[in-house]
Amino acid sequence: MAVPVVAAVVLLVVSWQVVVDGPLLGVDRWVRGSVHTVRREFPSTLLDGLGHVLSDLGSSVPAIPVLLLAGALAAWRWRRAGASRWWLPLPVAVLTTGLIPLLVVPAKSAFARPGPLGEPLTPGQWGWYPSGHTATAAISYGVAALLLARVAGPGAARVLAAGAALTAVGVGAGLVWSDFHWLLDVVAAWCLAVSVLWALDRWLPRPGAGGRQASGSSLR
Repeated sequence: MAVPVVAAVVLLVVSWQVVVDGPLLGVDRWVRGSVHTVRREFPSTLLDGLGHVLSDLGSSVPAIPVLLLAGALAAWRWRRAGASRWWLPLPVAVLTTGLIPLLVVPAKSAFARPGPLGEPLTPGQWGWYPSGHTATAAISYGVAALLLARVAGPGAARVLAAGAALTAVGVGAGLVWSDFHWLLDVVAAWCLAVSVLWALDRWLPRPGAGGRQASGSSLR
C-alpha cells in the first residue's frame, strides 16, 4: 500500500501548491532556470532534438497504437496459455485509452495552469497541469507492459517494466528540457499513472495452467 499512498500524497500536495501558487512552485522555476543555464552553456542541437523526440513518445500516436497492439498480443498469448478469459487484455487496453483523457482533461481545465513560457490561457484553452503527454506515455506503456508481463517470464517481465518506466521518465525529461511543461506538471502525471498501474496490477488476473487464472502482482 505504500506506493499508491505516497503517489496520492505527492499528487495532493503538488495540486494544492498549484492552486495556491505556493512555495513548492519555486522548484519548477529553479529547474527551468537550471535547464536554461545548461542549454546556454552547452548548446546542443542533438540534445534539443532528443528532447523533442522523447516528448513525442507521449503523443497519442505512437502511445495508443502501442497499447492496443500490446492488448491484442497479450490476448493471443493469454489464449495460448489456456486462460478462460483470454480476451480480457483487449477491453482493458481499449478502456485505458478512454481513461487517460478522463483523468487529465478535467484537471487541466480545473487548474488552468499557464505553461513555462508564461503565456496566458485563452478562453476555453486547457492548462498545462498535469502533463497529458506524460500521463499518456506512463499509463499507455505501463498498461501494455503489465498485460504482456502476465504471460512473460520473470526476466522478460522485468525488462517490460523497466522499458515502460524509462520511457515515462524520458518523456517527462524531454518535456521539461524542451520547455513544454513545468517539472511538477510531469510529477503529477507520474503520480496519476502510478495509482492507475498499481490498481490494475492488483486486479488483473494471471493466466494459469489448465484454464485457471490466478491473481497476482508483479509490482508489489
